[in-house]
Amino acid sequence: MTQPVSRALAPFGTTIFTIMSRRAQERGAINLSQGFPDFEGPEFVKDAAREAIRGQHNQYAPMPGVPALRAAIADRFSRSSGLPCDPDTDVTVTAGCTEAIAASVLGLLNPGDEIVLFEPFYDSYRACVAMAGAAPRVVSLVPSGGSPRAFAFDPAELHAAITPRTRALLLNTPHNPTGKVFARAELERIADCCLRHDLVAITDEVYERLTFDPALPHLHLAALPGMADRTITLSSIGKTFSLTGWKIGWAVAPPRLTAAVRAAHQFLTFAVATPLQHAAAEALRREQEYVPMLLADYRARLGELAPALTSVGFRVIPPAGTYFLMADHSAFGFEDDLAFCNHLIDEVGVAAIPPSVFYQRPELGRSLVRFAFCKKPETIRTGIERLRRLSAAPRG
Repeated sequence: MTQPVSRALAPFGTTIFTIMSRRAQERGAINLSQGFPDFEGPEFVKDAAREAIRGQHNQYAPMPGVPALRAAIADRFSRSSGLPCDPDTDVTVTAGCTEAIAASVLGLLNPGDEIVLFEPFYDSYRACVAMAGAAPRVVSLVPSGGSPRAFAFDPAELHAAITPRTRALLLNTPHNPTGKVFARAELERIADCCLRHDLVAITDEVYERLTFDPALPHLHLAALPGMADRTITLSSIGKTFSLTGWKIGWAVAPPRLTAAVRAAHQFLTFAVATPLQHAAAEALRREQEYVPMLLADYRARLGELAPALTSVGFRVIPPAGTYFLMADHSAFGFEDDLAFCNHLIDEVGVAAIPPSVFYQRPELGRSLVRFAFCKKPETIRTGIERLRRLSAAPRG
């Protein structure tokens, strides 16, 4: 029998998140790999979902999303960006940001088109590009040694990546897996590139509320001069409200780009869970009741994990945002990140992510490992206790 998986998707196999979480469960390892909280989101949001179910909001939602949620998203985006946002023409609710990425890529790109990606990247990016029949043009984020901008790109490499076939650029800030928050000067270089080459920008901003350095806040690329009409801004409630299983995301874009997103969205999912959309609207209206506390908790957990990793021999690259931490594992003498992460699970009892899978050039990530600190304090502390087993002499 011939290979049943399509040629576009066969090269990607099973996502690394599934693999490492399954192995962690099988081996009883502390799961610091997949980026899901091991604690519950706020009760007021869950109460709103229960009320929506009892209120009989259980049939198909409108394809663009429940009006109350679109209004809340538009208001939130306008306040944070300073841009006008029409909930009817500019906002589309999707099944998480992952679907928003797919709808944007599939709605915009034709076979043979190119899109610029910054590596390392969330693994769905390349798969979405492949499904569209397009090609990635990759620019590397490399450790620069300077905190908080510990990963940086070469502007010359960005401009060199663009050809006459390049139509779009996909940017993730705050950035998974590095924890980088793109600074204004970097965003200005990216905006200049988009304007000069007439590119559409797709920005994945799901960690927009999770930044740690007041001097390096999250900024919307869409808010820079000339970018509002050529940017699709994506986000979700999953990371901000610790409700990753709800899969409520959105795309904000001017009408001509919204048309592209909706052209794909209507055939990918059409609409997403109606009662959860009503609850998401309540979440956004009451965001300040939860997010500052969550951010303080994440600062505290990062403040425990980072020095503990340093003490056992990692070179930690401090994150400016997200709930991920990248570290160099070279001191332990393993061949690559996958061998190291398998050792962590099997011999140490901690699961982490080997980030080379997020690179088109895997060699750039083989000395690194990604830890997620979106966990209960006791989970972090147990993980630290186990990681201290690594403090023995490095392997030769």
